[in-house]
Amino acid sequence: MVFAVVMIFVDQTVVSIAAPSIIEELGLSSSGMQRVVNAYLLALAACFALGGRLADVFGHRRMVVVGTLVFVVSSVLCGSVPTGDFAESWLVIFRATQGLGAALVFPAALAVVVSVVPVDKRGRALALFFVLAGALTALGPLLGGWLTAWTWRAIFWINVPVAVVALVLTALARIPDARRRERLDVPGAVLVATGMGLSVLGIQQSSVWGWTSPATWACIIGGLVVLVVFCRYELRTDEPLIKLRIFRDRAFAADTLVLFFSMLAFVPVLYFASVYAQISLSSSPHQAALYVLYFFVGFGLSAQWGGRILDKHGARPTMMLGTALACAGFALWAAQLTDLSAHDQWPYACLAGAGMGLVLSPASTDAVNRAIDASYGEVTGVTQSVRNYAGALGMAVFGTVLTHVTTSRVAQTLSAKGLPEAEVQGAARSIAEAVTGHPDDRSPTGGGPTSTLLRSAFEAVHMDFAEANQWVFYGMSVSLGVAYLCTLLHPGTRVTGEVAQTGAEETAQERSRR
Repeated sequence: MVFAVVMIFVDQTVVSIAAPSIIEELGLSSSGMQRVVNAYLLALAACFALGGRLADVFGHRRMVVVGTLVFVVSSVLCGSVPTGDFAESWLVIFRATQGLGAALVFPAALAVVVSVVPVDKRGRALALFFVLAGALTALGPLLGGWLTAWTWRAIFWINVPVAVVALVLTALARIPDARRRERLDVPGAVLVATGMGLSVLGIQQSSVWGWTSPATWACIIGGLVVLVVFCRYELRTDEPLIKLRIFRDRAFAADTLVLFFSMLAFVPVLYFASVYAQISLSSSPHQAALYVLYFFVGFGLSAQWGGRILDKHGARPTMMLGTALACAGFALWAAQLTDLSAHDQWPYACLAGAGMGLVLSPASTDAVNRAIDASYGEVTGVTQSVRNYAGALGMAVFGTVLTHVTTSRVAQTLSAKGLPEAEVQGAARSIAEAVTGHPDDRSPTGGGPTSTLLRSAFEAVHMDFAEANQWVFYGMSVSLGVAYLCTLLHPGTRVTGEVAQTGAEETAQERSRR
């Protein structure tokens, strides 16, 4: 199962490392590249609930196999994208189908692990599961940096041998393929995917359409309305996609809120830290991978500790400590970004990662432990939907902030360098969109004196981009501060094996009476 899910984790990091190379070769804007990243995250968020339900209805092993095949075929197609006008659409489409494959694999794989481990040992077991996956994921940036130096397309093709190993091991493991004879809630799946898709699309496109555009707010409000309709529908149907009554459990609701606000920072930091390293620190893709690895070192070291705290004392202590550390880590990291020195930043990157390691696995495990009728695939689908929806939302919001602040800072720099006022906004926007080492190539102003001014200003633009990233990283710190407040809602109760077994028996008796 670790091999099955490692592709999912690697693809969240490896594409970030290769982003500048993809932008340069295919001629994408930074907004276009964010759409490529967001397509994967959004498909994950939109389809996780469906993936979890499919795993329960059709069998965990079967969904692992099907999802892996969808993922690896999509990976090959992503690596085969043709250059030209259709490049962005091609990548967005097949990154989305990658996300679909991942949404089928992860709930099923995690449900397999959960189903064979006693509840009082799950904290350590799932922490080990996430650490092993995270350790292999940590190789993703390093591998991505090395592969990108050859060709960025290899970052997708590397999934093929990993998928082959995963499929062979899945066959050898002889995993039981238990199924639940229940109807699949197709209308619910369509509603949740539509609602999530529209709301995130509106926020992500706000950097292009503008916050005053009717289209922006039509998507955001329309998506939220659809999600409200989805909730009302689920409460009235006999066999819903998501049993919303589980949110009546105060601990589960607190776990979900903590995951949501934590993931607003976790996924975006991998992208923005990589781009910051390559733009503001002038790092190579390989050096940027090492920069991001600081965060993963802290994450990996603390995750096992968080699992042990969960098993002994419950989820609340580790979540409170983790969110506090991550909040402080991101704030201190943000303050150091304008020093333009990776050496001065690594302790704070490690601190932020350590905080995240103490939060994510325990919160997810505690939520799964509270599954209704031991429907681990379904509850995993719910928690992972929340995690990845938050990740896509974070990418959209922080991407918008980064674009706007970068444009403002660069415009001030270009004005100070003597660029005519009539050309400042267009050139500043062009540089902010490009986010590469060649701003003059994408400037609409052409060559001549203007191009010379842009070249002379680019050293200052390094600092402009760093200052814009400060806003993003401080925003991540704020989101972890809110997550800390959400931990206070957790009652501090623990789920024991006896409680879990009693709950499952009571639910089974209730279904038998019906």
